Amino acid sequence: MLLTITTTHSPATDLGYLLHKHPSRFQTFSLSFGQAHIFFPKTAVNECTAAMLLAVDPIGLARGRGKGQAGRSAPQRQYVNDRPYAASSFLSVAIAQVYGTALSGRCQDRPELAQAAIPLQARLAVVPDASGGDLLRRLFEPLGYAVHLQGHPLDAQFADWGDSHYFTVELTATIRLAELLTHLYLLIPVLDNYKHYWVGSEEVEKLLTKGEGWLNAHPERNLITQRYLKHKRSLTEEALERLLADDGVEPDAA
Repeated sequence: MLLTITTTHSPATDLGYLLHKHPSRFQTFSLSFGQAHIFFPKTAVNECTAAMLLAVDPIGLARGRGKGQAGRSAPQRQYVNDRPYAASSFLSVAIAQVYGTALSGRCQDRPELAQAAIPLQARLAVVPDASGGDLLRRLFEPLGYAVHLQGHPLDAQFADWGDSHYFTVELTATIRLAELLTHLYLLIPVLDNYKHYWVGSEEVEKLLTKGEGWLNAHPERNLITQRYLKHKRSLTEEALERLLADDGVEPDAA
């Protein structure tokens, strides 16, 4: 799966400082489920692009799984699926581990830039959305993004098969980099509606911490909370109760 972040801020190569990655270096980071490769395909003064290519090992994942949802599914599904290329919780984990300092909003060399809103565009090569793109817009447009979607057919040689539920997505806004990464970190698993790891009470804390300042006012707050917490009712109720506490809203009614 591929995520690129582009800025036209001047000088655009300051993006390397914000991400704590050198624009002239190709870097590889080992993760528990594969590798994340970081490189900069464009490094001009007026435009700079940083790319994260996440290589997920589906065979390794299938062999490493014990009992659970994957183990109960058809055996071939463990090997033939969209995990290697579609944006999912794997990408969220990679963002947290590889771009962790940028995600927290820290930049030792350019602290003032880390707090500044700059023109940014995030491009996700393959994103699942069974609603036909409607959910993508409902999630990101209220946060101030211009959302551009490119659909893909199931098979270019068989047009009558129709379109797939995968999109190439471009999100454009003038925003702090930390905010962009935070929105991606939380909302990518919401779109996928699945997480590859166990969800417990610590995920409630992540949701509330990363969603501070915007989630409680988001029109899709309930849906985001339910999906992020894998539809676990007790965790969802706890998160919504804490989100709504300052608004004077009755959680059950909401």
